[in-house]
Amino acid sequence: MRAPNPSALTLDGTNSYVVGAWVVDPGPSIPSHLGAIRRAANDGIEGVVLTHSHADHAESAEAFDVPAVLPVDGQSVGPFVAVGTPGHSADSVCLLFGQVCFTGDTVLGEGSVFIAPGEGSLSAYMDSLRRLRSLELDALCPGHGPVVSDPSAKLHEYISHRLDRERRLLEALDAGLRAEDELLAAAWSEVPEHLRPAAALTLAAHLEKLGSEGRLPPELQH
Repeated sequence: MRAPNPSALTLDGTNSYVVGAWVVDPGPSIPSHLGAIRRAANDGIEGVVLTHSHADHAESAEAFDVPAVLPVDGQSVGPFVAVGTPGHSADSVCLLFGQVCFTGDTVLGEGSVFIAPGEGSLSAYMDSLRRLRSLELDALCPGHGPVVSDPSAKLHEYISHRLDRERRLLEALDAGLRAEDELLAAAWSEVPEHLRPAAALTLAAHLEKLGSEGRLPPELQH
């Protein structure tokens, strides 16, 4: 079920899933959406499991009067096993149901994931993508966008995309560019204007990663 909460960052809305008697990411507290979840759960709802704590995924976690769990790495909850995938947020996990993986905001059905410094970590995110790529998966069920039927290709695309951004950013820094607008124009040139604020935060996350690796120009190292 897709919640009616479209935005630049949620795409067409937040996806909620019913697996047996369990709800994955029940989403925002919108009555029509909660009703759709209840109708889909023909056998009733036994529990709620979350991929992370952001409100567009977790706000209605307590709406069904059943246990709601945000698991940690390796924890089994209902029919799922959690895989720790920090990066988008520190508490992000993916949920394995056999060879199907519910990815929350770690992998989207289309577009790239928003990483903000402070709450998020690009270094951790890259490690999480590589961890997912090492798994034998048949499908990714994302928190936003369509189901991904070729997980290996999508994860390769995601990792390559971030590395390409990093390469373009390093080239801009090597050319002497320092201002945020200059760096965005060089490394995020194709991003539309309404997504520039999010791109600016992602730029900061990239700079944070490069700084932690000692790869920034000396005057930008903290």
